[in-house]
Amino acid sequence: MAAKLPFFIAMAVLSAIAVQGETDFQVGDHSGWNLGVNYTTWAEGKQFKVGDTLVFRYDPRYHDVLAVGGADFKSCNTSANGMSRTSGKDVVTLTAPGRKWYICTKGKHCESGMKLFIDVVAQTEAPAPSPTGGEGNSANAISSTYLAAVVIAFLAMVVMQ
Repeated sequence: MAAKLPFFIAMAVLSAIAVQGETDFQVGDHSGWNLGVNYTTWAEGKQFKVGDTLVFRYDPRYHDVLAVGGADFKSCNTSANGMSRTSGKDVVTLTAPGRKWYICTKGKHCESGMKLFIDVVAQTEAPAPSPTGGEGNSANAISSTYLAAVVIAFLAMVVMQ
């Protein structure tokens, strides 16, 4: 059994990494990056983490994507510094935590609501404290990632015996 211990530890670590994986977010879901979509509503309730990707799908004849700063986002400054993405299927990997802003620079699209603001969190961010301020439910204290890793490692032990 002692010889199998490194195998089980490796399985637990790999399982934790696999369960935690990155998420590909199609901006606007089935509507894509287009006029008439409320991107504030679309982003609500989603947690964007470092390593996740945003996929902007749109018709490049009519739209583009430009990453901007907060002031340029607010004022829809379409002449902001930066390179406009124009492929129609732009994949943006979120590489650092913090606020991110994206706009369409075509016509008055930004002013019409074609703009996206998100907060990106670090991949290893600790869970938020319980709303009651107390110890909370002990089931919530165990990260689902590590719980999954333990379950997979346990199943591997059972299978290997």
